Amino acid sequence: MRFIFKTDYNQDIRVFKHSGQVFWYGLLITLLIAAPYAAGEYVLSQLHFICIYSIAGFGLMLLTGYTGQISLGHAAFLAVGAYTETLLLAKGVPFAISLPCAALTSAVVGILVGLPALRLKGIYLAVATLAFNVIVVEIITRWEALTGGNQGLHVRAAELLGYRFESPAGFYYLCLALTVLACLALVNLLRSPTGRAFVAIRDSEISASCLGVNLARYKTTSFALSAALTGVAGALYAHKVAFISPEQFTLLVSIELATIVFIGGLGSLHGAVLGATFIILLPQGIALAKDWLPPAVAASGLQAIVFGLVLIAFIIFEPLGLYGRWVKIRTYFELFPFYRRGMFRRQRAYMRSERLR
Repeated sequence: MRFIFKTDYNQDIRVFKHSGQVFWYGLLITLLIAAPYAAGEYVLSQLHFICIYSIAGFGLMLLTGYTGQISLGHAAFLAVGAYTETLLLAKGVPFAISLPCAALTSAVVGILVGLPALRLKGIYLAVATLAFNVIVVEIITRWEALTGGNQGLHVRAAELLGYRFESPAGFYYLCLALTVLACLALVNLLRSPTGRAFVAIRDSEISASCLGVNLARYKTTSFALSAALTGVAGALYAHKVAFISPEQFTLLVSIELATIVFIGGLGSLHGAVLGATFIILLPQGIALAKDWLPPAVAASGLQAIVFGLVLIAFIIFEPLGLYGRWVKIRTYFELFPFYRRGMFRRQRAYMRSERLR
C-alpha cells in the first residue's frame, strides 16, 4: 500500500503524484516510441486509429465527462476538421497552418452549436446535437462545388519542415505527438479554474451558479474546446484514409465516439484512451471470431449487435467503464485484505431544490 504524505499545497496540482507514476508513464512512452521498430504495418495502422480516436475521445470527454453536456453529434466536428484540412492543403496552405485552422474552424462551429444549446440539457441536448450532425452531413453532400459531394475529395499527405509524413512510422509519430500534447493540455486545463468550473457545472449547475460560475460562458467554452480537439482528430483522420466523403461522418460515427466515452469511463482521460483502444480492437476480434461461428450467426450486422450488447453490458454492470474497473482492481490489491465490496457502490444524493423539478 502506498501512502503519500503531503507537505505542500502544490502537491495537489502536480501532474505526477509520486515517482511510481513517473516510472510507469515513462515506460509507456518508451514502448510507444519503440513500437514502429517491433510492430508490423498492420499493427502500426491500428495504432494510428487509436491515437486519432483518442484525441476525439479527449474532446468528447471534456464536454460529456467533465462538463456534463451530452453530445451525439461529434462526428460533425470530425467532418469540419477533415474538410477544412483537405481544402486548405489543396490551396497550398502549409500543414503547420492548416492543422490549427482546422481546430479553429471546428471551435467556431462548436460555439455556434453551443450558444443555442445553452437552454437545453439531458436528452434534449443529445437530440439537438444529433440533428446538427444530420445538418452538417447534408450540407457536405449538397455543396458539391466546395466539398465534392458524394464523390469525395482526395487528401494530400501532411508535410512539415520539408518532411512528408507518408511512411506509416512517420505518420505514427505525428499522431502520437499530437495525442500526448492534447492529453497534457487537458491535464493542465482541468487543474485550472476553468477546468474546476467545468466539473462544478457537471456536478450541479445550481450550486455552480450560486458560486458565481458563468454557466453560459463555460458551457460555450467547453463546446469550443471539445470541437477543436475533435477537429484536430478529423484532420489526422483525413490524412490517414487519404480520401473523405460524407458517408464517413454519419450518425454511426457519432455513436462510436460516444461509446468511447461511456465504455472507457466518464470523467477520466485514461478512459478516453482505453475506450478508443477498445473500439479499434473490438472489430478485429469480431472478424477473427467469425471464422469460428456458424454462418447464420456470422452474418452481416454482427458488429453492430456486438457493439450494442457491449455498451448495454457496461452501462448495467460496469458504469465506471474500463478505467473504473482498473481502479477497482488496483484498489483491491492496495487494500488487501481490508478491501470492502461496497466501496464503489453507486450513490446519488439529491438537493432539495432538485427533487422539485
